[in-house]
Amino acid sequence: MLTLEPETEAAQERLGARLSAALDGGCVIFLHGDLGAGKTTLARGFLRGLGYQGAVKSPTYTLMEPYELDGRPIYHLDLYRLADPGELEYLGLRDLLTDAAVLLVEWPEKGEDELPPPDLVVDLTHQPNGRRLTLSARSETGRRLLGRLVAA
Repeated sequence: MLTLEPETEAAQERLGARLSAALDGGCVIFLHGDLGAGKTTLARGFLRGLGYQGAVKSPTYTLMEPYELDGRPIYHLDLYRLADPGELEYLGLRDLLTDAAVLLVEWPEKGEDELPPPDLVVDLTHQPNGRRLTLSARSETGRRLLGRLVAA
């Protein structure tokens, strides 16, 4: 487990970029936190760290935004508006799950058992001066990711 406290939005984006730099393959990352905790900010930094230059918006209404960066598929999901976990089947979620794919999932609790298990869970909470991010590895992939993040 690793706890970090970025004080600004820019610092949180830099943390997302550091997280993406620590990747060595596909993984599933769950992003937990209240509205406004910075889940999309972290995802934006993650994508920027992989070289994405376009706008990164929360996929609240589309449920998913796909990206292809250096031959790696990245899927940013926001399940806040998901009425039923079974709706994930309509997104073709099973077809997205490849060894190289990265899933960044906001509000994963709305997807219940339809989502693959996470490799890494990031809990974001409001603090008086910024945010607190607690990163917990849930698999060997997640442990390697955290290890490289700490070493960087």
